[in-house]
Amino acid sequence: MSEASSPNGDVLVRAVGVRKSYRLGDRVVEVLRGVDLEVARGELVALTGASGSGKSTLLHLLVGLDAPNAGEIRFSGHNLAKLSSVELARFRNLKVGFVFQAYHILPELDALENVCLPARIARLDSKAAASRGRELLDRVGLGDRTDHKPYELSGGEQQRVAIARSLINNPELLLADEPTGNLDSHTGQEIIELLCALRAERQTTLIIATHDSRIASQAPRVVGLLDGQIR
Repeated sequence: MSEASSPNGDVLVRAVGVRKSYRLGDRVVEVLRGVDLEVARGELVALTGASGSGKSTLLHLLVGLDAPNAGEIRFSGHNLAKLSSVELARFRNLKVGFVFQAYHILPELDALENVCLPARIARLDSKAAASRGRELLDRVGLGDRTDHKPYELSGGEQQRVAIARSLINNPELLLADEPTGNLDSHTGQEIIELLCALRAERQTTLIIATHDSRIASQAPRVVGLLDGQIR
């Protein structure tokens, strides 16, 4: 079994003996092979590894987007396996923010509408959500682009919209899965610096999955995955 323990005592998310495999035809592919991981509240962690090492799978398991074949995931001490699908969806909406490589912002909505979408799903007050959405867009440098559709924004600007959206519900955990993968190196560096600054301002726990050693080196703690195990 492979283990990576947080240096701090207040653990927000914990994976215990996690295994995950998928069946592809007649083959069973083991993606994670017994992983233990602790991430403290407010910590910044880089999760590294080559493509296929299990980074995205582990991120999905940590927030209940998928379920392990063995082991358990705990968030603030609560076993995610004990939650219903409705409870899991609400947990992710209120407690977790996501930033993906492909942005995943809706083309028919403008920047502000995309940012406010998780707040609308949570049925928060629309005026308060819009006010917070504008504040976040201003913070990520898009205060003058609130009514622009995704096709009117560059890749870096779309990722900034995604970052603002991820923070609209004040999540306890922020997950960034290869957030610079579709960006040039200069824009990618700006995005990483923005993510880290926002995490520090809000004391949000941040896990960045990346195969880029230059990005990983900017995190105080690096956890490496190799062949489904933590190095």
